[in-house]
Amino acid sequence: MNAAGRALGLYRGQTQADARARVPDLITAPADPAAEVAALTQLALWSERFSPAVAMETGPPGLEGLALDMTGAAHLFGGEAALIQTLEARLAKAGIPARAALADTLGAAWALARFGQGQRLAPEGGARLALADLPTEALRLAPEAVVLLRRFGLNAIGDLYALPRAGLARRFAAGKLAAGGLGLRVVERLDQALGFRSEPLVPVRAPPAYRAFQVFAEPVGDMAGLAHCLDGLVQALVDQLARDGRGARRLVLTGFRVDGGTTQIEAGLSAPLAQSAHFLRLLKNKGLEHLDLGFGIDALMLAAPVAEAIVLVQVGLEDKAAIADQGALAGLIDRLQARLGEGAVRMAKASGRWLPEHSQDWGPPVLGRAPEAFASEDRPRPILLFHPPEPVEAMAELPDAAPVRFIWRRVARRVVRAEGPERLGPEWWRQTADNHRPAPRTRDYYRIEDEAGHRYWLFREGLYEREDMGRLPNWWLHGVFA
Repeated sequence: MNAAGRALGLYRGQTQADARARVPDLITAPADPAAEVAALTQLALWSERFSPAVAMETGPPGLEGLALDMTGAAHLFGGEAALIQTLEARLAKAGIPARAALADTLGAAWALARFGQGQRLAPEGGARLALADLPTEALRLAPEAVVLLRRFGLNAIGDLYALPRAGLARRFAAGKLAAGGLGLRVVERLDQALGFRSEPLVPVRAPPAYRAFQVFAEPVGDMAGLAHCLDGLVQALVDQLARDGRGARRLVLTGFRVDGGTTQIEAGLSAPLAQSAHFLRLLKNKGLEHLDLGFGIDALMLAAPVAEAIVLVQVGLEDKAAIADQGALAGLIDRLQARLGEGAVRMAKASGRWLPEHSQDWGPPVLGRAPEAFASEDRPRPILLFHPPEPVEAMAELPDAAPVRFIWRRVARRVVRAEGPERLGPEWWRQTADNHRPAPRTRDYYRIEDEAGHRYWLFREGLYEREDMGRLPNWWLHGVFA
């Protein structure tokens, strides 16, 4: 309900039939809670230009709002009074009516923003005096709690100050507020507003540990102006990271538009770095043109939401080339990911399974960490694996011996050397109850060399007279050696 509706005597919770009887030409529209939450989320992201910790309040309809933790940051906007004026002016310019207030506690700021008439700035330690004349519903209480408080003659928050906390809770615990613990809720809300009890602030997204911020006197509407301002922003972020000996693993560049929206691009790094040249090149490769500047941006923020310690390693003179190569590899990976997408470059990691086709998983590249050992590092493996293995016809002198001849891709090959077997048992604990798929069997792997000098990796699946009497062992080619 807007201000015009309230001026006509309408109120929240009123039925539509009653409202139309009072105001026949009333204009109504169905509520869209999902769209309202989405719009409030977008507004919360825009508000990060003032504070990295912004929480949404999606409480009762008509009382939605944002909570910003401005601890130690109000002086950046000209002081507390100027901050309130700036917030309201910028939101009004974007067509969003809003009231801002500032206090030591979240509860006091909430009350002053919604019920404070003249004063909406409580000085340090002045929340008790600023809240005294406000109605009890400013404590964020349920309607039934407010009604019962008024029956006791407690209309203002200041009326509760003289009552002892234990007696106040006990009085309401014996009445109608006992159900649901509403009596204790009155005491809890009062203590939160006065700062006697802490109240956590849950941001829309976790504030980054490192960020650099720049406000423009005039909106920036072209990419040339944006790129010109980026150098100083990147250097400021690098200085913060270098001071703590940490490197960024992810960069987020956010532009705050004059119409109340935000636009951003993100880039990941394969190793923790704090180098301005690399950051600039990475953001430009990601594509500054993907930023939707709209009618212009009046603030720009570069954040490192993920940062890790940079481990310095003492190396000798002969190791300089290896260190330089690793740095060049990290730069190449970052540029490829920036241009082609986050999942374009992947790195093999040990999976802890011994079957060759399942021995590794693919994930994002992570440099600067000790590689995980594969289960088969002490055994030779072919450089090329076929997935799935290709069938072959093999002949052996004995049932469990290495083949002396095999046919692969319709070409017969005579074996001159063979080494093995290397037996790999089936992963029986991973079997599923599927009657349409045959149960996995034991594999015997052999390294084979033919008369032309080519080397292969063959395995026999199944054991004669030991597994699946109705299924004879089969031969497969799993890979070739260089």
